[in-house]
Amino acid sequence: MKRRAQPWLGTLVEVTLADALGDAATACAFDAAFGAVAEVHRLMSYHDAASDVAQINRMAVGSVIRVDAHTANVIHMALHLNAVTDGLFDIGCASKLVEWGYLPGSTEKIAETSSGNAANRISLHIDDAGNVRKIAPVLIDLGGIAKGYAIDAAINALQALGIASACVNAGGDLRVFGENAYPVMIRDPRAPTQIAARIELKNAALATSGSYFSQKTVLGHERSALVNCGRGNALVDSVSATVQAADCMTADALTKLVLLSADPRHPLLQQFGATAFII
Repeated sequence: MKRRAQPWLGTLVEVTLADALGDAATACAFDAAFGAVAEVHRLMSYHDAASDVAQINRMAVGSVIRVDAHTANVIHMALHLNAVTDGLFDIGCASKLVEWGYLPGSTEKIAETSSGNAANRISLHIDDAGNVRKIAPVLIDLGGIAKGYAIDAAINALQALGIASACVNAGGDLRVFGENAYPVMIRDPRAPTQIAARIELKNAALATSGSYFSQKTVLGHERSALVNCGRGNALVDSVSATVQAADCMTADALTKLVLLSADPRHPLLQQFGATAFII
């Protein structure tokens, strides 16, 4: 097996190729996979002023912009999940993340934005052509779903080249395909340097979310990067949720549903062909 890693999406992305390839084909495969991840990063980074996300955040209410097809795919899925989870999954969490210091931005504008509560849950509308209309003040962050989508994009790029077996891993969210099974270690959220579970993953995606690395005290309150927008607070329990699904975008997004509902048998998991467990 051959492995390469590059920093993208706020983490280290590792691509593993199981195929016996020559040097030129190997280089081509790595370039294709990392190129796909880089494209998603460019389009959906909260921090890049030229990204689709940044442009949406700067939009005035009532205005419309057309986003890239990749961004449109992610926003369509995010809004669908927001609706079917009754707001538990919400990309309109960025105002809270700014307020708590997880994302850069002006705290003066936080009060003007919706945090995704029930009264203002659908703050964006997107049509089939990728035209996004802002229908209420909101700051969005796609960090809870875009990493999974980037992994899927990398997998698609490898499969388009005829690669038979590979793994793309971005900070513990990963997807594998082919005849090889890949071992996955799940951290113990109570002691993140220790392993709580080991899984053999084959032709599937797996994602894990927890607050153990992002927790901090903000103005006397414990916060994390996992926001419950409906309640306006953060998940700070020493738990993690792991979801297995056919694709990584779905697995990545559904970890938030499982964590915030505290239900590893949530009925929506079956609808998306996913399974989950909580540690």
